[in-house]
Amino acid sequence: MVKIPNNPEEIFPEMTADYRQVFGEGLTSVILYGSGCTGDYRPGKSDLNFLLIVDDAGVERLERAVPVAGKWRRRRVAAPLILTRSDLSSSLDSYPVEFLNMKKNYRLVYGQDVLQSLAIDSGALRLQLERELKGKLFLLRKGYLESEGRQSAMRDLVARSLTAFTALFGAFLYLKGREIPSLRRDVIKAMASAFSLDLGPFLRAAEIRDGEDSHSAVVLGSLLNELMKQISRLCVLAEEA
Repeated sequence: MVKIPNNPEEIFPEMTADYRQVFGEGLTSVILYGSGCTGDYRPGKSDLNFLLIVDDAGVERLERAVPVAGKWRRRRVAAPLILTRSDLSSSLDSYPVEFLNMKKNYRLVYGQDVLQSLAIDSGALRLQLERELKGKLFLLRKGYLESEGRQSAMRDLVARSLTAFTALFGAFLYLKGREIPSLRRDVIKAMASAFSLDLGPFLRAAEIRDGEDSHSAVVLGSLLNELMKQISRLCVLAEEA
């Protein structure tokens, strides 16, 4: 039977050894990032996300990493994000939101800490934030129509949307010069305080995402409409940021 780790630390030695066998000396860093570094990690429900930094020769060995990634995927470890140092430095202005979120919650497992010194450009962050926020709002509206009022579809949409939007909330707080909390619900509370948002819909969405509560199709539909109103307000704020 496949063992799902209760704590991420349980798998660090074996997983690092597996990828060192694939990439050898070309493996520069193994970094855990995301919910696995916070109290939001839920064994069996949350994936563990890793960043691997490899040299140029390592990129040519990706085929050898396929069975290793498959082995760990069965234990709820996502296929790692594999970058070279050049990829990292040249992508900062294209994906500042993603790198800000990595830098916010990460743990060095092996090798060099390549995230500590990353500098996030506020201008690039603002542009991506506005683009991503509007794009996700448009997809939320589309998903609402596609749900056709079905309870299960709307519940899944609420859960997916909360994850997507809270990933952007850290960028808002960063641009406003506020501290970014580690836990998802604390990020939501910080956003509500900083931008005078209605906290209720987001906390109810968090309860649904974490499986703490269930609602009828009517209540879920109402919640989705409330979320869309709050996100529309944030789109305006992003334009003014």
